[in-house]
Amino acid sequence: MQVFVPREDEKETRVVVTPDTVEKFARKGIQVFVESGVGLKSLFTDEGFIQAGAQVVSADKRDEILRTTDLILHVQPLSVNDIRKMKPKAWHVSFFDAFRYSEHPAVFQEQQTNVISLERIPRTSFAQKMDALSSQSSLAGYVAVLKGVQYLSRTLPMMVTPAGTLQAAHVFVIGAGVAGLQAIATAKRLGARVEAFDTRPEVEEQVNSLGAKFVKIDLGKTESTQQGYAKALTEEQLHRQRELMAATCAHSDIVVTTAKVFGRKAPLIVNQKMLDGMKPGSVVVDLAVEAGGNTEGLVPGSNIKTPKGVYILGEGYWERNVATSASQMLAANLFALVDHLWDGEAQTLRMNEEDTILKGCWWAKDGQPRF
Repeated sequence: MQVFVPREDEKETRVVVTPDTVEKFARKGIQVFVESGVGLKSLFTDEGFIQAGAQVVSADKRDEILRTTDLILHVQPLSVNDIRKMKPKAWHVSFFDAFRYSEHPAVFQEQQTNVISLERIPRTSFAQKMDALSSQSSLAGYVAVLKGVQYLSRTLPMMVTPAGTLQAAHVFVIGAGVAGLQAIATAKRLGARVEAFDTRPEVEEQVNSLGAKFVKIDLGKTESTQQGYAKALTEEQLHRQRELMAATCAHSDIVVTTAKVFGRKAPLIVNQKMLDGMKPGSVVVDLAVEAGGNTEGLVPGSNIKTPKGVYILGEGYWERNVATSASQMLAANLFALVDHLWDGEAQTLRMNEEDTILKGCWWAKDGQPRF
């Protein structure tokens, strides 16, 4: 079986294999092809891949390999033009949300492509080592705090100096999922006073265990998905949430938002009224940029400053800032997934629809959407 890892677009810094995972694939009899330069932004060289046993493909051979490869591994989905060049019934594994890539489903159908969406890998103990969404979200939460500190014009920890005491900065994290918990932990390690809110009251213990204060807001009945994610709130609940969070945002120096709903636009969490009530020089770091963002006035891909002096950081794909670590984690996740699905005797992937992992993330079978 052949695996091909084509280069990503210019903005993507991560790669889905490392020399370490190439060696692991080779031990299973899986030949890995990588496009020349695919790992350079993550500091993995072509020479390193060759030494690990991969074959490096020049750009002019890319289309040829696409037409013959059984399994494509990528961070973001291939372009529709590249998908049309793929071998019929081949496997395409990447982060994939049809809400954001509306043209892709029809092309997957044309090519009868088997599509695995990394976002849909179940959040279970058994699947933890394959959970690419969680691994990348954790890094995004870490980077979010560091980015916020860069824009803040004051120190994060309390400092006792001969000139007087500098009080610790306040950080407010909205959403205590994987990204939020890492943001809380990072802010605490850096010495900030941290508060956090989540629509799921059951995460209060986790927030408190990290040394943060859980902000309690009564929204009425809220629910979680089977995988533990918060379900979307009603518009009335969102309105109440914004009203009650305004006071906490007003005294915070850094606000980190993390609310996403898979397959839908991200909810508006921080509106203009809340921004106007924040201190000049304070910072909002939005981790839901790719889904439209949680912050009113956000400019996706850019960092801006409001007329009242509040920074809104909307770069997005925050984990790309730590590309080497992100790639190491992502490559380990994808190898674990392929390893789980691998049939050593048949030297192919098992297409077992009853497999709990595959059942959750197999977005299209032979091009036909399963969700």
